[in-house]
Amino acid sequence: MKIIILGAGQVGTTLALNLEGEDNDITLIDTDSKRLRDIQDHLDLRTITGHGAYPDVLYNAGIEDADMLVAVTNSDEVNMIACQIAHSLYQTPTKIARIRSPNYHNKDIIFKDNHIPVDVVISPEKLVTQYITRLIENPGAFQVLDFAEGKVRLVAVRAYYGGPLVGNALSELKHHLPNVDTRVAAIFRRGAPIVPTGHTIIEADDEVFFLAAKKHIRSVMSELQRLEKNYTRVMIAGGGNIGEGLAKALESKMQVKIIERSPERAQELADVLHDTLVLQGDVSDEDMLKDENIGDFDLFISVTNDDEANIMSALLAKKLGVRKTMVLINRTAYVDLIQGHQIDIAISPQQVTIGSLLKHIRRGLVSNVYSLRRGAAEAIEAVAKGNEQSSLVVGRTIGELPLPPGTSIGAIVRDDQVLIAHENIIIRENDHVVLFMVDKAYIHDVERLFQVNVTYF
Repeated sequence: MKIIILGAGQVGTTLALNLEGEDNDITLIDTDSKRLRDIQDHLDLRTITGHGAYPDVLYNAGIEDADMLVAVTNSDEVNMIACQIAHSLYQTPTKIARIRSPNYHNKDIIFKDNHIPVDVVISPEKLVTQYITRLIENPGAFQVLDFAEGKVRLVAVRAYYGGPLVGNALSELKHHLPNVDTRVAAIFRRGAPIVPTGHTIIEADDEVFFLAAKKHIRSVMSELQRLEKNYTRVMIAGGGNIGEGLAKALESKMQVKIIERSPERAQELADVLHDTLVLQGDVSDEDMLKDENIGDFDLFISVTNDDEANIMSALLAKKLGVRKTMVLINRTAYVDLIQGHQIDIAISPQQVTIGSLLKHIRRGLVSNVYSLRRGAAEAIEAVAKGNEQSSLVVGRTIGELPLPPGTSIGAIVRDDQVLIAHENIIIRENDHVVLFMVDKAYIHDVERLFQVNVTYF
């Protein structure tokens, strides 16, 4: 595909990194020429310096025959105008825009061809809020991903001593949980992927990715670690869009406090949050945290727009006795450095957002994509279409499918039924197939599997 990315910030650069090497023709536009030179030193793509909403800049980038425009600058208005220009002057087939302000999201009619022609609206703040909410619902997990509208979930947990399955073969899982159907999709041991079999021994500190219906998640987690108590008291540091969204999602279920530095913003939050205590102050103020009894809280979530403030406030909260910490980290390089020590979970908004972009770029009938392990691995939800003559998957058993190396099918969702994958299951039309790839270098092979022969139409 010929793709133009507008904005060389964290999201735009991460998207380019994920797409580079996949036979896509990528052009990256930004006003910062130095940043573009730095990116071009590491990635094989074309760059254009200029304002991405200007018709001449888009023309020089090749918009007249581009398949897709992805506008992810820090300005909602620039992103919307760029999509308008691409539509009005060049009839670009697919236009994706990053829209951060919730004020725009309340009016869906805005984003129509006869108004502002944006085909897909991406809200990183909304996606991150949903991502953190799923983590809070599943204490002990460090990734929780939804497929088929939440009917099945992919959960990543670290195996610890005390989990009944640790030190035992995976085949023991069905004996421990005879009434629970689950599948371990992948294991990462000391950073290297392992394709699991029934004979694979689970070791302490393994990162285990498993698929199960939502109602069975806690049961499977209990096999890999001691189950943690549900969170009941949460403190949020940072009252931006993410902090506000989290407070709204949680305040009816648990005790929530939120800290915001700006007096004006703190007042705005107090006006819209009904059951959350809003505190105005510095998130790294040790006296404030002590006064608010941070040591009695289950979870401290730091989501300001400053990585250092997030890290330092979480370290301070941990020192003062909070049970768990989560931090938002924009610099991807920091994530691996800090997660798993005093910081329990580090969240990269770029990695959370990238899947929502990739699902519109992947070929074949792909309805969900999640980028894992900093883009090295992917979890994909593909829809089976066609018949035995026009499709490579419909009418065939899972065991008959020519899956590329390191790729496994974890589950099939058929209407409201979740079928954990077994080799003898026959795939039917309209099945949602959840796949796990430990090496996304084979992504095109998976895409081809789910493409339908033109004769079907």
